[in-house]
Amino acid sequence: MHFFTDQTGNTISLANLPKRIISLVPSQTELLYTLELNEEVVGITKFCVHPEIWFHAKTRVGGTKDVKFDIIEQLNPDLILANKEENVKEQIEYLSGKFSVWVSDVEDMKSACDMILQIGSMTGKDAIANDLTNTIIKGFSELHSLVPSTKIPVGYLIWKDPLMTVGGDTFINNMLDACGFQNVFASQKRYPEITVEDIRNSSCKVLFLSSEPYPFKQKHIDELQKELPDVVIKLVDGEMFSWYGSRMLLAIDYFECLVKEVSLICSH
Repeated sequence: MHFFTDQTGNTISLANLPKRIISLVPSQTELLYTLELNEEVVGITKFCVHPEIWFHAKTRVGGTKDVKFDIIEQLNPDLILANKEENVKEQIEYLSGKFSVWVSDVEDMKSACDMILQIGSMTGKDAIANDLTNTIIKGFSELHSLVPSTKIPVGYLIWKDPLMTVGGDTFINNMLDACGFQNVFASQKRYPEITVEDIRNSSCKVLFLSSEPYPFKQKHIDELQKELPDVVIKLVDGEMFSWYGSRMLLAIDYFECLVKEVSLICSH
């Protein structure tokens, strides 16, 4: 019997390497694909869009907030991967009474890499997980050499009606910091509601509109630009900022281009 303590402090036991895995977290689903666990993964959520081949082939067990217990029980998993923030506490507690449920709690790159290594250890994919985290750490280290010496004050919107942003205790904030951006709402917690007036009264020079969870479009830039004429407003790929796991590899090149673009804009 092997014991593993998750990122919330709970310990689970696995008699053998898991052969029937369910992932309730999109970014961790993509990680499982990177770890070459194609045969082992039997269930994913309807939001697990990467990789596309799994999205069409794997059994869907509901959404991240409304898992289907009957489908999960039919799949009879020996390991379920969940996340403290993305999944509903009561649903995870119910599943924990029947199955081994390992819960991640990712707030920064360090805890993201720890998550990757622990999942690699549980699934017998230590070598791939180690290579992945080393590449991520190296890539972000090289990115750091490109960021401006003076942090650019930015805002980051994840929702509309009401407008919602990200606080300083989020993974997105950590990614903004890695790019050399100063989150103007970093003093707040989690995902606070704000107003256009709050943005106007901040030191925000650049406002990022994320592609998820709210799908901001050009029309939203046009609307906000009328109220914030002195702020540069730009659409960004929300997956790059919020998907911890193997997507962080793609995020490095994306951030490099974004940093160069924003630095050029702000230098004029």
